Amino acid sequence: MSARTELLAEKVKALLGDRVTGVVDALGEVTVTVKAVNVVESMLMLRDDPELRFEQVIDICGMDYKTYGDGRWEGPRFAAVYHLLSVSRNNRLRVRVFATDDDMPLIDSVVDVWPSANWFEREAFDLFGIIFNGHPDLRRIRSEEHTSELQSHLNLVCRLLL
Repeated sequence: MSARTELLAEKVKALLGDRVTGVVDALGEVTVTVKAVNVVESMLMLRDDPELRFEQVIDICGMDYKTYGDGRWEGPRFAAVYHLLSVSRNNRLRVRVFATDDDMPLIDSVVDVWPSANWFEREAFDLFGIIFNGHPDLRRIRSEEHTSELQSHLNLVCRLLL
């Protein structure tokens, strides 16, 4: 870790405490894994803390770990990875949140924290079937039909919601 990323990691761990389940410094950026039950609370803390001030979510990526590491991955299958930016502090942070149920991946929405999360959450829902609880307009973006395993999973999730 560089001194800058090490300091950032320490500040985030101190702020979030036992909400954090892991911290990794890769390619000069810090990735913090947060428990799904604490996602909204943790994001509010990261946004509002005067030393961190992550004012923006610049992306949310859905992740499917089913074939990660050539299929040797052991753990939850689906995650959302939030890319946060602090313009005022010139810092970036990744926050990874694993859905606790592989059959019904559910993570609380952060649209109330950052309204720009709206489209990113819809994209992760559409591509990976991750349901963002409390999202104001969680519907599909794409209309074309796909036959992949992820599309089949999404169709199952949509049927269960209706």
